[in-house]
Amino acid sequence: MPRLRNWYVQDFRQEIKRGFTIDTKKLALRIAESAKSKKAKKVHVLDMRKVCGFCDYFVIASGTSLRHAGAIAQAIEDDLLIDKIKSLSRVSYNDESGWLVIDYGSVVAHVFYEPMREFYNLEELWSDAKRVRVSTK
Repeated sequence: MPRLRNWYVQDFRQEIKRGFTIDTKKLALRIAESAKSKKAKKVHVLDMRKVCGFCDYFVIASGTSLRHAGAIAQAIEDDLLIDKIKSLSRVSYNDESGWLVIDYGSVVAHVFYEPMREFYNLEELWSDAKRVRVSTK
């Protein structure tokens, strides 16, 4: 059973914090679906719970250009903001590094420009991590 994490939602007008729980596996799969909705290539979800201590899941996706990778990252953030789930990191969508990281605490999304993904090859680096099946819709 996936662990539950507390996510904090900020109401900027009143500056109060209230917590709610979210299933980290569902969050990872939702991020994967958001990436796929923007036509991301090779979307993979890795279960990192037995491999590392800093997160539960990696979501790895790639775009065919730097602009495409930025659009994928923006779609992920926009989709989760609907439910007031905010990233812990700031992402510059026009970043030219080819690797955008969106940190949601227990789930970390990596959006690559395809040549950068081949170079860094996170799936091979974390090959001990179990792959989670992502729907092929």
